[in-house]
Amino acid sequence: MNENEIRKAVAEVKQGTLSRRSFIRTMAAVGITAPIAGQILLWNDVAMADATLQYKPTKAGGGGPLKILLWQAPTLLNPHFAIGTKDQIASRIFFEPLAGWDADGNLIPCLAAEVPTKQNGGIAAEGTSVIWKLKQGVKWHDGKPFTADDVVFTWSYAADLATAAYTTGSYKDITVEKIDDHTVKVIFKAPTPFWADPFVGSVGQILPKHHFGDYTGAKSREAPGNLKPVGTGPYKFVEFKPGDMIRAERNPDYHVKNRPYFDTLEVKGGGDAVSAARAVLQTGEYDYAWNLQVEDEVLKRMETSGKGKVDVTLSGNVEFIILNTTDPWTEVDGERSNAKTKHPTLSDPAVRRAFNLLIDRDGIQKFIYGRGGVATASFVNQPAQFKSSKLRYAFDIDKAIKILDEAGWKPGADGIREKDGKKLKYVFQTSINGPRQKTQAIIKQACQKAGIEIEIKAVVASVFFSSDVGNPDTYSKLYADMEMYNTTQPQPDPERFLNQCVSWEIANKDNKWLGRNISRWSDPEADKAYKAAQNELDPVKRAALLIKVNEIFCEANILVPLLSRNIVGGGVNNLMADISGWDVTTWNLASWYRS
Repeated sequence: MNENEIRKAVAEVKQGTLSRRSFIRTMAAVGITAPIAGQILLWNDVAMADATLQYKPTKAGGGGPLKILLWQAPTLLNPHFAIGTKDQIASRIFFEPLAGWDADGNLIPCLAAEVPTKQNGGIAAEGTSVIWKLKQGVKWHDGKPFTADDVVFTWSYAADLATAAYTTGSYKDITVEKIDDHTVKVIFKAPTPFWADPFVGSVGQILPKHHFGDYTGAKSREAPGNLKPVGTGPYKFVEFKPGDMIRAERNPDYHVKNRPYFDTLEVKGGGDAVSAARAVLQTGEYDYAWNLQVEDEVLKRMETSGKGKVDVTLSGNVEFIILNTTDPWTEVDGERSNAKTKHPTLSDPAVRRAFNLLIDRDGIQKFIYGRGGVATASFVNQPAQFKSSKLRYAFDIDKAIKILDEAGWKPGADGIREKDGKKLKYVFQTSINGPRQKTQAIIKQACQKAGIEIEIKAVVASVFFSSDVGNPDTYSKLYADMEMYNTTQPQPDPERFLNQCVSWEIANKDNKWLGRNISRWSDPEADKAYKAAQNELDPVKRAALLIKVNEIFCEANILVPLLSRNIVGGGVNNLMADISGWDVTTWNLASWYRS
């Protein structure tokens, strides 16, 4: 389907001769998935659809307690420091963005009165600015009014490099102006095709100026609100024990009529994915369990109890390995894995290429993940038009051996390959989790056959994904030769997702290891393509630029994708939960109810 055909179909939707659903199905038939089809309609002034979950309760409250398990326990409640998904999920209970993404990639207003369009004057024709109209009558949990001042403050807070926010990349290159108490204007430096990044979704949660105004820049970590949030969300803070538990109660002044349904909320952290699955699917002790990274056959057996069901949601998430080309064992300028250093062996492209051939992705998918993931060689997998068509994977031990032989890495007396006194011996770390340890074991066995020694390191998930800058075992420190985890794509567009591949996002001591580029590797061509994509309004050209960024990192075997991950959660049979693969689990928590 060419551009003219797409424009004709859009015109038919506007005229009412083609339904929105038929348009999305037509786009899907030619490889344009629902989230991007929705974005095409939005850009052409066709209003977004309503949220995917039809909410039926006729009054707020009366639902009793809602009990959620996050077995990777949250450690803080400030969304702008929440480098781990678990902390983003927890923060979203209390703080809200102007809009969020539903399962179909529709942009749903939250603190905004409406989604900006060209037709309502919200989107500038040249794509250089967006005007957001804010919902009126919204109160913070302490009763103070939510206004444009809070939105402008959140921008300045996150954009300040001294704050070292996880979300800085979404705010540092824009300007936000207050038009009146309930209107703000976001100004971009150049035409910006994907304008729905700042103030949207997981990176867009608004902070109250009157609680954080005295804690900006270097003082930002001292704010009481980092652990005792005052937000606008459906539930009000009661208690937080970092690494353990969150308790909250229904917000009686919530700004959406008849919501939330539940009277209290408990989020329990700790344990593991298997016990979390059991507590929902078999015993019904909890209502919902997040991220059931459990062998699929085990989940299927648990479902036979009849008390709960597994929910699988399409997403852009990816399970992958980073090969560290910096030196994780030598400290430079107060940090290991400093971007100025060079790994003694993984800096050799031949070693990285051989390692990529020692991963049995098909076996990992079939025997471990099942419904939870699909084998892939691409870092970006969804939406489909952003996935590279030339990246391929193979499991070939003989070919890996040949590559190492030709590169001069010969087996030593102990069978481990070496060259110039350096051995192919690596520490391979990830979080403690059954499927991940089994994946490590599969890769270790293949590496051993090729003369590479792997030492497996497994870190407690709450530590590995912690936002604690003083912890040496967090994934963002990368104090190992290689590490594996799942990274989430928080929007139905991969631009922000791919800032994990740009030089200005390299994680380091100066940004408190909150930079998005955990690998520390960069390429001028990737930087150039990414910057060009940020301002390219032609969707076909823009997709090609983002694909190029993806391919540069995958072909260099810096990012080694394993599986395109689905979101796998579990809920009791009568729980109606609205889960989106393009936002955090709690994005629409106000609309959860029991049938």
